[in-house]
Parts: sequence; structure tokens; C-alpha cells
Amino acid sequence: MEKVDFRLDGKIALVTGASRGIGEAIAVTLADYGAHCILVSRKAEALQSVAGKIASRGGKAEVMACHVGDLGQIQELFGKIRRQYGTLNILINNAATNPYFGEMLGADEGVWNKTFDVNLKGPFFLVQNAAKLMIEAGGGSIVNVSSINGVKPAPFQGIYSITKAGLISMTQAFAKELATKNIRVNALLPGLVDTHFSKAIMENDMIYDYAVKMIPMGRHAKPMEMAGAVLYLVSDAAPFTTGASFVVDGGALA
Repeated sequence: MEKVDFRLDGKIALVTGASRGIGEAIAVTLADYGAHCILVSRKAEALQSVAGKIASRGGKAEVMACHVGDLGQIQELFGKIRRQYGTLNILINNAATNPYFGEMLGADEGVWNKTFDVNLKGPFFLVQNAAKLMIEAGGGSIVNVSSINGVKPAPFQGIYSITKAGLISMTQAFAKELATKNIRVNALLPGLVDTHFSKAIMENDMIYDYAVKMIPMGRHAKPMEMAGAVLYLVSDAAPFTTGASFVVDGGALA
């Protein structure tokens, strides 16, 4: 019987939104298991501490700046990756934004455009570019970080929830299209996680108490609690898993 293998030795992994929170936890974990991580955020300076943490744990990481809502910067990013590595094995589409917390009736076009550019359009073209490199390499694995809000929209997060629903659908569409290319595409659906991104909830006692009451485990998650699912999805332990939405939410959607 074969042994389940979570090691990622020799793999090149691109992680967007890697400067903190869930992205940082995923990048550190992938590096712990042998991947060479390309850390991406809008500003390279924000990634230096994460790269240092990975190095201190014996891992390998490189910093590359890219605004994932800018298609020109995405093209430049993949040009660098092709020149420096010639390949890509893993993509983690984690970068996201939620510039508007309120009723959808009050949202303007600028809010809509910014949210969709970063949360859906950017990830689409990141997958498109990554898949081309992966096809040349004989395969790869992609994880799109969506949200349980993509299944059940949260109050005051309507536009964000719509983009996350779109990301789930995009995951399924790419999974079907790329399956014959030996590229697996899955989605991670976190629940409430203590990150800078969720501070509008974490710092408002009334909203936080309401949110936690919806979680059977009675608490929020830490970023590192998301990393294990991603490790499984990108490793050789999941060779028959594609098009899946992995819910990690303490039972909120149960």
C-alpha cells in the first residue's frame, strides 16, 4: 500500500496576499513541507517579515510585489516567474479586499469595481497564467480562497459575498477544464478567522457575538487552522480531489 505523502519538496508555490493572516499561515506551512514559496502582496516590504520567518524555520521564500487587481502587474509577475524558475507547481489565490461594509443599496460603482477586480478578475487571470506554466510542467494544483459567505451571504458584506460565490463557480469551471491537463483546482471556504481582514467584525462586540453564536464550536478560528486543509489539497495526498469546496468554519454551515 502506498504511503500518503504531504511533502512538497522541489515544488514552486505562489501565494498571493501572503503578508499576513491566512496567506501568511499558508505560505509558512507550504514552506515547512518543502515548497519554495513566492510571496506576493501589493508592497514587497510587507512581505519581508514573512520571508524571514520562513527562513528561520529552514524554508525557502522569495518576495515579489504585485497588485492582483492590475492585469499588467499580473503579466509582469508571471514573466519574472518564468525567467527565474521556468515553472510553477502550486498557486494559492488568497489576496482579497472588502472595502465596503454596509447595505448594498449604498454601494457605488467604485466599490463594486475594486471588490471584483481584486476578488474575482485578478484570481481568474492568475489561474489562467499559472495553468499555462503548469501544463508545461505536466500538472499542478490551485487553491482559491473563497469564503462561507460565498454560500451564505453575510449581513453588510453583500458585494464581497457575491465575489466569493463567483470564485467558487470559477473553481468548479476551471477544475473541469483543466482536469485532463493534470491540474487540480479546489476552493477553501473559511469561516470567521481572526485576521486584519475581519477586524470590522472582531472589534465590534455586538456583531462578533452574533457571528460566534452562528458557529457550533462557539469560537473564531486562527489563521493557522486554515493551512492544513490547503496543504492536503496541494499535496500528493489529494490526487483525486478537484472542483471541491473545503469548508473550514467550525460548523457554521452545518
